[in-house]
Amino acid sequence: MEQVKAILFDVFGTVVDWRGSIIREVSAVGEKLGISGNWGRFADRWRDGYYTGTQDVVNGKREWVSADTLHLERLEILKPEFGLDGLNEEETIQLNKAWHRLDPWPDSVQGLTRLKQKYIIGSLSNGNIGLLVNMAKHAGLPWDIVLSGENFRSYKPDASVYLGAVETLGLKPHEVMIAAAHITDLQNAKKNGLSTAFIVRPDEFADGEYKPDLEADENVDVNASDLLNLAEQLRA
Repeated sequence: MEQVKAILFDVFGTVVDWRGSIIREVSAVGEKLGISGNWGRFADRWRDGYYTGTQDVVNGKREWVSADTLHLERLEILKPEFGLDGLNEEETIQLNKAWHRLDPWPDSVQGLTRLKQKYIIGSLSNGNIGLLVNMAKHAGLPWDIVLSGENFRSYKPDASVYLGAVETLGLKPHEVMIAAAHITDLQNAKKNGLSTAFIVRPDEFADGEYKPDLEADENVDVNASDLLNLAEQLRA
């Protein structure tokens, strides 16, 4: 891996605990409204709508819109189903910005700080730039650069996102490593010539209906138990 000069990270699930953070935020809203609900299910359903929306853009079913817009569209659908229709517009927007306030995994900040000493580090997420910047401020993520599908008016796994990030950095594909907890992200990065690192996050979905990726495929360059372990393996 001596040729790697930059490491770009998937963010949701890889660097931050999106599910736990969303459950915490919506639980507080529910308590304020005097209602209880299956907030883990709510978080999963909210994330489903975001994923479907990004793929509709990639597949040409709609024009590009930001992750904030996709999240808000889905939230409006879910509000009556989960008893949140008592939220006014301002409260709805504030809840939607929960995605800007996601907490890092315990190893993330320290691991990124170590990696930053040796590599250019940054995001490569489908979250929009404003969301990612606010999240970095909230979570203390020490990015050198914030890159998003928004930069390229598309979403992963579109090749334009991976290769656009490489071009933005002025590097060659193999000099840029994608680090992610999701095998499909790494497979698509590898198809476009990038180096890859798998970060296992067994608690991403906690007790939800989805299951995390626990093992990388044979094409991944580095397997790591967390970001500190990645730093150790890369001698950062």
